[in-house]
Amino acid sequence: MKQILLTLALLSGAALAQTTPATPAPAAPATTTPATTPAPATTTPAADPATVVARVGSETITLGEFDRAFRLAAARVVNAQGIPFEDSYLTEFANARPEFLKQYVRDRAVYQLARTAGNKVEAARLDEQLQEARADFESEAEFTEALAATGYASADALRAELERQGVVGTYLEGIQKRFTFGDAVVGSYYSINRARFTREAEACVKHILVPTQAEAQTIVKDLAGGADFAKIASDKSQDPGSAAQGGDLGCFGQGEMVETFDKASFTGPVGQVQTVQSQFGWHVLTVTKRNAAGLVPLTEAAPLIREQLARDAAQKYLDTQVARLTTESFPDRVTSK
Repeated sequence: MKQILLTLALLSGAALAQTTPATPAPAAPATTTPATTPAPATTTPAADPATVVARVGSETITLGEFDRAFRLAAARVVNAQGIPFEDSYLTEFANARPEFLKQYVRDRAVYQLARTAGNKVEAARLDEQLQEARADFESEAEFTEALAATGYASADALRAELERQGVVGTYLEGIQKRFTFGDAVVGSYYSINRARFTREAEACVKHILVPTQAEAQTIVKDLAGGADFAKIASDKSQDPGSAAQGGDLGCFGQGEMVETFDKASFTGPVGQVQTVQSQFGWHVLTVTKRNAAGLVPLTEAAPLIREQLARDAAQKYLDTQVARLTTESFPDRVTSK
């Protein structure tokens, strides 16, 4: 799917704050120079991509590697606004480069730990993922254009990121599974944090957004004939965020959606296909369930509590492992001149 390029997480846990575009510096006052002694032209040499900007254990990180990661992270922020990435946006994030280096060093440390622990992704699986990403594009030129719009210099760069994510993801999942918590611990956490488990009324909905009523009616007929909702959403929905999730919007409170969609979500039948129109087009939607306002039952909260406790414990363990690695960074070497 095309949206795999837009939703692919680029750096685990990395956050890149959007910065204010650089304001042009005021022009320097004009000076008079005798014609016989013209002022020499000055140029700033391009930074050497082989420059070492950090070290993690025995590995070095070069400026070229950092620039590629920074480009991807900047593209992720821009894409989240629904905007294709262009190189010109990098100037808007220039001030974030030194701070981003800290996160990048940590990410590389986690990647190193994951590989040392023996985690890997088979080449055949990477080939399959790359083909899935490419499948919806009619030509190589269209695919290349989409890669550039999401910050990738090439298909090889996408493949490398898929490999990194697979290795790190498996490693982190393995750590989290080491930590389990009994009913007594879960119950205690629930009692102490009851406020966290109090919610407003919610509707949980999946939808397919299409431009016309005729398309919506066709989809309704297809669903009645046994078609897979998630597959249709992935192929046809004009909502890129939910299309990548098979149309699933998750759960939301009343008043958070546009009026017609909100009404269908909170007053329409549960488990039945509905069609409603909004300013965005026609929605084919199904309310999968509704949650009443009030305290979430312990039976429902328990899996979430166990996951949170395991995540917290895994994070502390990971922090300890990262701290054992010798790392150093040189933020002055990534500062844009």
